[in-house]
Amino acid sequence: MIPSILPKAAATPAAFFVFTLSKEEISVSVPAAYLGVTIIWSTTPLAIKWSSEGPGFLFAVTARMLMGALLCLILLKLLRIRFPWHAQARRTYVAAALAIFGAMMSAYWGAQFVPSGLIAVIYGLSPVITGILAGLWLMERGFTRFKLTGMLTGLLGLAVIYRSGLQLGTSSAYGILAILLSVFLQVTSAVMIKRIGAAIPALALTTGGLLLALPLYLLTWLVFDGALPHALPSRAAWSILYLGVFGSVVGFVLYYYVLTKLDTGRIALITLITPVTALILGHRINGERIGAEVMVGALLILSGLALHQWEDLVRRRRAAAEAASTTDEGVLTALTVEESEARG
Repeated sequence: MIPSILPKAAATPAAFFVFTLSKEEISVSVPAAYLGVTIIWSTTPLAIKWSSEGPGFLFAVTARMLMGALLCLILLKLLRIRFPWHAQARRTYVAAALAIFGAMMSAYWGAQFVPSGLIAVIYGLSPVITGILAGLWLMERGFTRFKLTGMLTGLLGLAVIYRSGLQLGTSSAYGILAILLSVFLQVTSAVMIKRIGAAIPALALTTGGLLLALPLYLLTWLVFDGALPHALPSRAAWSILYLGVFGSVVGFVLYYYVLTKLDTGRIALITLITPVTALILGHRINGERIGAEVMVGALLILSGLALHQWEDLVRRRRAAAEAASTTDEGVLTALTVEESEARG
């Protein structure tokens, strides 16, 4: 899937693992960054569930963000990457903090009542919300018949999942709503960053967002909890460490890097993959039960996503085929001219 939605030139084996450092930016090939985001997003829901075991979700998410902020500051210093602080940069950091604090806090709270695989499935609705907001704010391509059908199919899937949550109890229903709020805040943040359009290194953007969000996390933890855990289960400790390094730093850096290189629709395609992998991980590793209604809802959401993105995928493939055909015709013409000159 990745070669069909990313720039063709970057999808060659040699270019896939290109990784360079400079004072301006950490540079990695777009397909490699895209794959990294996909893997991290697939494993994050389960890691969130495990990290909250014992210490509670407030301590888990605050510790994760504190660790991430410190690591980002260290990397900025070691790699000598610039940290802009002009007006446009500050607006971008505020937009990033909306996702880092608002979306993550909502996701952690909702994860107490929702299976990890279901979190990724609900996040699969992000292309629909992305399309709406991008159309309103970025003037990107509007809804067509396929997109509207996909949106309605995805929303029907969400309704089926929400109905199953009501049957499990009020807490599950509230958890689903919290995850849905997290999706909305995440997408809003991404569209705001694209709209601002500041040329900021991905690591600096992540650092700025974390530094603005961290005081909010610390204040929330002090007000509503404030107690350090006496003992930290090993699985929770490793999950916090994983999320602090990969979820808060590597994942956010790669995400914001990809966000500056691709349009929002291509980025949202990641959510076609992560619901499936997250459901499998939750079922296999964490013993999470996948009920019939959840499965039907997940299939409806994934079908809706496929319909929502179908026209864009077809258009890109046609454009790639036409470009390849034009190149082949040009080469053939050049060879014919050379042959004619040689005969002459």
